[in-house]
Amino acid sequence: SVAKSIAKALGREFFRFSVGGLSDVSEIKGHRRTYVGAMPGKIIQCLKSTSSMNPLVLIDEIDKLGSGYRGDPASAFLEVLDPSQNSSFLDHYLDVPVDISRVLFMCTANDLERIPGPLLDRMEIIRLSGYDFPEKVAIAEQYLVPKSLGESGLMVEKENDTNDQQQETAGLPTKEAPKGTTPLANFIHAPNVPSDLAIDTGAIESLVRWYCREAGVRNLSKHIDKITRKLALQVVAEQQEGESTIDLMKDSKRKGDTWRVDEDNLNDYVGKPIFTNDRMYEKDPLPNGIVMGLAYTSMGGSALYIETQGIQRGVDTEGKRRGGGGIKVTGQLGDVMKESSQIAYTVARARLADLVGEKNATASFFDETDIHMHVPEGATPKDGPSAGVTMVTSMLSLSMGQSVRHDVAMTGEISLTGKVLPVGGIKEKTMAARRAGITCLILPKQNQRDYDEIPEYLKEGLEVHFAEDYDTVYRVAFGK
Repeated sequence: SVAKSIAKALGREFFRFSVGGLSDVSEIKGHRRTYVGAMPGKIIQCLKSTSSMNPLVLIDEIDKLGSGYRGDPASAFLEVLDPSQNSSFLDHYLDVPVDISRVLFMCTANDLERIPGPLLDRMEIIRLSGYDFPEKVAIAEQYLVPKSLGESGLMVEKENDTNDQQQETAGLPTKEAPKGTTPLANFIHAPNVPSDLAIDTGAIESLVRWYCREAGVRNLSKHIDKITRKLALQVVAEQQEGESTIDLMKDSKRKGDTWRVDEDNLNDYVGKPIFTNDRMYEKDPLPNGIVMGLAYTSMGGSALYIETQGIQRGVDTEGKRRGGGGIKVTGQLGDVMKESSQIAYTVARARLADLVGEKNATASFFDETDIHMHVPEGATPKDGPSAGVTMVTSMLSLSMGQSVRHDVAMTGEISLTGKVLPVGGIKEKTMAARRAGITCLILPKQNQRDYDEIPEYLKEGLEVHFAEDYDTVYRVAFGK
């Protein structure tokens, strides 16, 4: 939809083709005419179908290009996307140079790491962040709900306003949508559909908050379609009341006395909420060794806890501790996150040695105690370096026997000397912190420019600290 809008704004023709799983160079460069069934490549086909030499061409899923014995399509795209070479693009079928330098190419990808470096150098990268809560609600109200109600036959688009004008002339009230419902000014209820049938804004907000937390709105659209289909079935079941109907129709009648879908009866249409609460620990103060971190996933931002427990070994016949001084990590952590835990363990040991003399801080804690670090939930794979400062804080909280602030969450990579390094997904992580009820954020100093670009309504009510080294994180987290 973004590419179509750009093409419309530029007054260009639009053409889209997907290259996901494509492993044949001939799909791009065309077949030689000596082969049976030979045809031009996609580039020439798009010029033919659009009847234009300067269309906007959307190359979808370019990070999922395949490679096989028929060649490497990623290498073929080097000529297509290079402005210095595509003025004489040679298609094998035509066998004459074609100037495609006026074509505007747009590519979409989910993972830049899967795009070959030489091909990535020929692109200008624009990162699109996920929709936040108000944006999702607005998209649902203005587009998804009217579209779904229309496709389900519950509403039809107005042809003209003659009926309303006649009612106004006669002094009769015109039909308006109930307050609190989605804006459907251009739609009216279909015949035999109850006039109070609507989806409340509160129901949409509950869908976004407790059911659909992906970066886009695809899952939200599925849930809205599910609601409208059930509403349509309920309307048919009500109309056939008293007739000999199948058991399915009898079981499909509405359970309440209203046709409005709101927060109270939303469970009857989409089931129990998928997400219940972002905070595993509600009580204040938090247990020692528990700190909330922030993660950036394909679903957007999410809050995750780092849990740390210490196990003191028994003593031998000489009175010395058996074992101690080791760390074990669980929670399906990737290689990068496992390395972060080792770095955090070293930083925590060095930091604890500097804190000897403060409350409950003993330099021999890590020598006498085995550390077990866990990142719930255990069934969800996790990776990335952005939990470094959270891990250090969790181990220091355990070793000093002191809990961190209940309203604080943090993110940032930690270096071996205690420097806090920048991370990505600041907007998504800020949204996750607000959703979890966090009021204090600790972010890397170098991410301040990313935070400044976030809309003001996401910053409202947040106490944000930018840390250049771990000293700042320690002072804020422990209230020093």
